[in-house]
Amino acid sequence: MPDQRTEVHPFIRDGKPAEDRWVLIRDEQAALPDSAAIVPLARWQALEGSAELAPWLSSDTELTPELAEELAAAPLIAIDFPKFTDGRGYSLARLLRERYGFDGEIRAIGDVLVDQAFFLTRCGFNALSLRQDQWLEDALHALNAFSRAYQPAVDVDEPLFRQRMREAITREEPALA
Repeated sequence: MPDQRTEVHPFIRDGKPAEDRWVLIRDEQAALPDSAAIVPLARWQALEGSAELAPWLSSDTELTPELAEELAAAPLIAIDFPKFTDGRGYSLARLLRERYGFDGEIRAIGDVLVDQAFFLTRCGFNALSLRQDQWLEDALHALNAFSRAYQPAVDVDEPLFRQRMREAITREEPALA
């Protein structure tokens, strides 16, 4: 297996290609680099408080109010997708945004595919570290594949039918003179 710290992944932040200054450390015992590092949650908790360390959560992390309060101090939170078919990371991001009010960077890491890009952002991810074999241009296109969404989510909290009803009412109201 290649050294996780030297792998280069296509990276998107806030809908645009970006440079990633963070090094992902998967091994609990690996030496920390001199640069900013994303480390397993337990290691981040043990090293508490460094602005140059951020936690990554496994998809089976139980997000308790106590943990969410602790994570509020993190410079970013990465959520691991061990397989693209594991959707628990979507729920973690949504909980962090909607229930616990985390407004910092939430990054998808692991087996992240272009096909997931749009839905990841709807659930609250604002940074995507795609799997190495994915094309950045395709992911950027996928972010804009749909002009509207039916369901409410982190990005739009109103379902489409309510948006359309509001727009129809606005068109029918006569202008005040």
